[in-house]
Amino acid sequence: MHGRSPASAPGPLSRLLSPLRHPAAGPAAVLVAGAVGAGYLYGADPHEPGHLLPRCPFRMVTGLLCPACGGTRMVYDLMHGHFTEAWLDNRALLLASPYALALLGRWAWEGLHGRRWHPALGPRAQIVVLALAVAWTVVRNVF
Repeated sequence: MHGRSPASAPGPLSRLLSPLRHPAAGPAAVLVAGAVGAGYLYGADPHEPGHLLPRCPFRMVTGLLCPACGGTRMVYDLMHGHFTEAWLDNRALLLASPYALALLGRWAWEGLHGRRWHPALGPRAQIVVLALAVAWTVVRNVF
């Protein structure tokens, strides 16, 4: 018997899912989801009630602001050119945004070049990130 065996031959489902396995599929999906979310958020003012926007589960349970609270309002304000308001919504998240965008850009770049990219934080970096998040949570709830 020549060629592939029937068990190893790609079936129609495998051929259909093949583009989803490409290294660029993940970053592309994140970009599309982000664009759809930003499109909705652009017209839905999170400063006003009555929109289909997620509420913070940490704040619902504890009544305290989590490290990311204000992020939705911050993005809305940035999209509308209200930079001072964005700063007041969540300073730490605003300062971390360029780093997150750089990571997304690197992920997309590697994917477009056919490479998978798996960034990892070492134990010390994880402790630093956690300590900063806890410190920001305490600072924004105390002051």
